[in-house]
Amino acid sequence: MEEPHSVSSPRRILSLSKKKKAIFYFSDSEDKTSGFGVSGEHGPKTSEVYGFVGSITTIGATVIFLTWAYVPEHWLPAIGIFYYPSRYWALAIPVYVMVTVVLALGFYVGLNFMSTPPPTSINTLFDEFSREPSSSSLLADGDELPIEPISDIGIDEINRRMFGSVN
Repeated sequence: MEEPHSVSSPRRILSLSKKKKAIFYFSDSEDKTSGFGVSGEHGPKTSEVYGFVGSITTIGATVIFLTWAYVPEHWLPAIGIFYYPSRYWALAIPVYVMVTVVLALGFYVGLNFMSTPPPTSINTLFDEFSREPSSSSLLADGDELPIEPISDIGIDEINRRMFGSVN
């Protein structure tokens, strides 16, 4: 529970002393005269600006790419575009990007398979953080049982609870 004199703002620091009254210190960041780059009440957040600029840039690049890729060769000089890359790259660049992504995902999955121990390894059951359950001695009647310390449940106990005893 908070004290009645606490202040929840990160910009305010409250100094309490038994001999003095409460003293408030306010940071000078609110006293800036320029409104540029200030988040909150005085302008847009930087993430919103970056998102807007990124979306407009993506749309512009997509329109330019599709125009270059699909408009016939003799139309481009008519619009005033005289230098442009070969049409080979309109197909090659997306294919290279997709192959790179697929290979990276395959490499990532293969790396995870290599770093995982095989299912028959004892390391899938125990590691350096494993804890064996401690043996607890029975207490006298009427005594409360303490909470047992954290330990791992053995695989035989898990199998017995999940699948029951096989007879």
